[in-house]
Amino acid sequence: MFSLIKQSIKMSLKALLANKARSFLTMLGIIIGVGAVIVIISVGAGAQYLIVAQVKGLGTDLVGVLPGKSEEKGPPTSVMGVVITTLTYEDALALKEKRNVPNALGVSAHTNSVGTAVWGANSYDTNLQGSTADYITVEGGELDSGRFLTEEEEKNLSRVAVLGSKVKTELFGDVNPIGQRIKIKNHTFEVIGVMKERGKIAFQDYDDQIILPLKTVQKLLAGVDYLGFLRVKVDNEANLPRAIEDIEATLRERHDISDPTGAGDDFSVRSAAEALDVITTVTNALRFFLAAMAALSLLVGGIGIMNIMLVSVTERTREIGLRKAVGASNSSIIYQFLLEAVIITSIGGLIGIVGGIILAFLINLIIKALDYDWLFAVSPWSILIALAVAMAIGLIFGIYPARKASKLEPVEALRYE
Repeated sequence: MFSLIKQSIKMSLKALLANKARSFLTMLGIIIGVGAVIVIISVGAGAQYLIVAQVKGLGTDLVGVLPGKSEEKGPPTSVMGVVITTLTYEDALALKEKRNVPNALGVSAHTNSVGTAVWGANSYDTNLQGSTADYITVEGGELDSGRFLTEEEEKNLSRVAVLGSKVKTELFGDVNPIGQRIKIKNHTFEVIGVMKERGKIAFQDYDDQIILPLKTVQKLLAGVDYLGFLRVKVDNEANLPRAIEDIEATLRERHDISDPTGAGDDFSVRSAAEALDVITTVTNALRFFLAAMAALSLLVGGIGIMNIMLVSVTERTREIGLRKAVGASNSSIIYQFLLEAVIITSIGGLIGIVGGIILAFLINLIIKALDYDWLFAVSPWSILIALAVAMAIGLIFGIYPARKASKLEPVEALRYE
């Protein structure tokens, strides 16, 4: 039995090597399909890890409040780029009051803009972060020099600025910026502090920004009177549910929303844990969808294999007739052609797996070079599944050509030219 299998494999390899270029082109669909599945699964896992790690970097004791209503498992409307003006500075002040949210340690309110900062002959385009005195308490970070904004400065149109470390380097180099004056949109600001280098968290570059008093950004630079978002730091993770209830109740009272079920809310309140659940659900669905799209190329590869095997049956008609004339059974003919189909898809699958792993590793190196925390992950299950699918495709799409070969009449086959 073993010798028969060995002989069949030799015959199959000989038939495939007789037309190397055609065999390779036949494999190409399988190579691309299997490689794409490996790459997409790996990149999907890495992207999910990156997103989750970025959210966790903010802290799991935070509650985010965004303008606009959202479904329980969906993102707020404001995330889609729609401008919603339902959150105000007065909302943030109400949430800071202990009688409203007893478990809140701090509330940071934000209105963002962009602009060019100028000092002397130097200029730098950066993000303008309008925020409140609780910024460091809630968002984290440390001062490298100087001081931070005060509560008085956040309320008034104070023209003071705290620089991110990158902005400081780009504008001032080795010069001490404390006390220096910079211009932003024709307004002069005094530099009162510089933040320590922090890097990117939640896809926000904390080093490439200038922190300014909230009201100053709203009135002088952005021309708005609403918040982009606000965050509340809670004293203990165990108190997150209670804090969320208090925040929702406070905002409903302020916005004259009488429905306690949240049906009429014009805001969205989410803890970091809830945000992670939503992100994980969305990214998992996206990964499976993309993997399914990549797997379609395996179907195309299977059709290519069937076509080539049909051509092979036609070319080897006399060989089939001769084998049947000397006693070969229909089942042995079917077995031979199925074996060839499985071998060609298996070889293509192995090449696709190796190529997919190499490409996924190169993508990992590129993204890490861009200073993102990326996970290189190639699951053994994804490799086994990809190879099994490739072999199954060889069997499925090889059945018809194999059956066609087995049904040839020996006499007619021997006469075939």
